[in-house]
Amino acid sequence: MVEGKINEIHGWAAMKRGLKVEPWSYKPRPLGENDIEIKIEYSGICGSDLHTLKEEWGPTYFPAIVGHEIVGKVITKGEKVTHLKEGDLVGVGAQVLACLKNNCHACSNDLDPHCPYSVFTYNAEYADGAHAQGGYADAVRVAASYALKIPERIDPVHAAPLMCAGVTVFAPMLRKGVKKGDRVGVVGIGGLGHLAIQFANGLGAEVTAYSHSPDKREQCLKLGAKHFVDTSDKEQVEANRHKLNYLFITSNSKSNQYNEFISWMDFEGQVVLLAIPEGHMQFKPFEFIKSEVAITGSLIGGVNVLRKTLEFAAEHGISPIIEKYPIDKVNEALQHMDAGKARYRIVLTH
Repeated sequence: MVEGKINEIHGWAAMKRGLKVEPWSYKPRPLGENDIEIKIEYSGICGSDLHTLKEEWGPTYFPAIVGHEIVGKVITKGEKVTHLKEGDLVGVGAQVLACLKNNCHACSNDLDPHCPYSVFTYNAEYADGAHAQGGYADAVRVAASYALKIPERIDPVHAAPLMCAGVTVFAPMLRKGVKKGDRVGVVGIGGLGHLAIQFANGLGAEVTAYSHSPDKREQCLKLGAKHFVDTSDKEQVEANRHKLNYLFITSNSKSNQYNEFISWMDFEGQVVLLAIPEGHMQFKPFEFIKSEVAITGSLIGGVNVLRKTLEFAAEHGISPIIEKYPIDKVNEALQHMDAGKARYRIVLTH
């Protein structure tokens, strides 16, 4: 059995609910024959990290090291790992394990986040009872199948947000077959939304950006949007009803806004949730009948979809807009993110 090079992993962990992390170390699980050990160079801060630290999506296993936008170099590999070698630059997203068997209904449909044996990168439990810990650390051990080589055309620091935010917006576009000429709307021009504009534009769609911040107009157009709608301007909103084939919701919109979103859709359009609003969603059922609009959601993307995300981003020059913080300033970065001031993703440098 191959021994790992780092037998105590040092990171920044939350000891209890709240946006405060502190130095903490743990002994990693033994390196399996299909695992790799990664020396982390960059880790992105995702909105999921904040929700987990604040226990807004349910209980959190404390101490908790979050972070699932990981980029680093392979320093050790299990004896059965053949597609990676030491020194390879790889990325890890929000998932670190699934069965990936052909007879698995989820995995065989590239929906491995729904695999009954899936393990997410943090706040999850392995079959042996060990808790998964994330990327706000100097190293991590994961299944090699969930570590993907970073294409040379992608700057490593910009690769980190693609591992979660990138695949989160691109996966439903692939599954739903967004294509050239489709009219695609993006609500919320932030960490997810600014990437959604770029991916939809790369697919050849006619993109409309929706935001209540008119100062984002020029940036949205530069990212690839053809139209910009200031949602605080009733006349602009009224002029853009019944036009979209797809609408991707990337912000935590209020639960009573969805009837408004439906009115922006053409017949048989699809509203796709990529962010999770608080509480219950409120609809007028008749809106579905008279509009023939569907509302659906999407959970990250399987490993094959993540690979396609990286390849597509490299081919089309898609890159997140980021702010960098050194890892020892992680608490400052978390507060900056929580205040809604990040433009648009934060990457921690290790």
